[in-house]
Amino acid sequence: MIASLILPLYVSLLSLVFGYDEAEIVFAGDAMQHKAQLEAARTASGKYDYSQCFKDISGIIGCADYAVVNLETPVGPEPHSGYPCFNAPAEYVDALAEAGFDMFLTANNHTLDRGAKGLRLTIRELDARGLDHVGTYSNDSARATALPKVVKVGSFRVGFLNYTYGTNGIEPRDGVVVDYIDRERIKNDVQAVRNAGAELVAVCVHWGDEYKLLPNIAQRHLADFLEAIGVDMIIGGHPHVIQPMEFRKNRYHSEKEVALVYSLGNFLSNMKTPDTRGGAMLHVGLFRGEDGVARMKEASYSLVFSIAGNSASDNFKLLEAGSVQNPLWKSRADEFVRRARAIFDKHNIGVPERNR
Repeated sequence: MIASLILPLYVSLLSLVFGYDEAEIVFAGDAMQHKAQLEAARTASGKYDYSQCFKDISGIIGCADYAVVNLETPVGPEPHSGYPCFNAPAEYVDALAEAGFDMFLTANNHTLDRGAKGLRLTIRELDARGLDHVGTYSNDSARATALPKVVKVGSFRVGFLNYTYGTNGIEPRDGVVVDYIDRERIKNDVQAVRNAGAELVAVCVHWGDEYKLLPNIAQRHLADFLEAIGVDMIIGGHPHVIQPMEFRKNRYHSEKEVALVYSLGNFLSNMKTPDTRGGAMLHVGLFRGEDGVARMKEASYSLVFSIAGNSASDNFKLLEAGSVQNPLWKSRADEFVRRARAIFDKHNIGVPERNR
């Protein structure tokens, strides 16, 4: 008990004396909610229980000072549904929050699956739980109030923004706002979060080609633009498979680093192939030295893999990919790890696997 009280004080004193401070952000991929997941989570009472889904990886999330996930489904009341028009129960958000997620990204191609009403209900559920979120807004006034979004991560002030390439052809109606990829808007938003005091800026983008393990030219061009305007963390999703990562000096701002992930892949899903069954989590270390400037010190990744239970009533579980022992899933998890490492070992720049 005494040690637990003394250690934080000791660290704080070191920070004061030497000007040294650290924190960590973890980013996760696409949190899907397919029909089989709904069926597995539904209890005899008609409620939904996701309490088992994330318990095996909650330690990874909990070790970070701040955790971000892409919520790739509207959230609202019955009828709930999976692909192609998603609608998850609020208990799914509860489970993600209990696992340790602080920030929910809502700008993705499924955000309008239940129209303007579904978008607003999702925001209402997130707000009711006091959870941070960016990407979609009930109206223009709500967006103006919500942004710029700057949060405290330890002692660091970090700005978050979220954009999507589209919404599956469904247009926003009734005044709701979806942040689509628009370079002028992004540039203005990045400047706004800087003006609001953000020391570091994370832009999370829904982009790319589904099921492709390498980024397309449009992703590369947009990443180059984001780097040029000084974005520190560029975090991608949507392909439902992993794509390469980079941590290196910013080519346009020599005093800065950039952390770039083209795709983290899926977080939890019921997609079928080994590539889509797994995903990556990115860990970004923040650092403040004697000069008082906030920087990113390092980045690394962890691999995770979704398994289903042995029967329709068994819930899904997310595991560290290398720890899967279930004989029904081990060979597929091993195949995912092999293929993901092949891509990362060949194409990653400065982003190693955590604890490998």
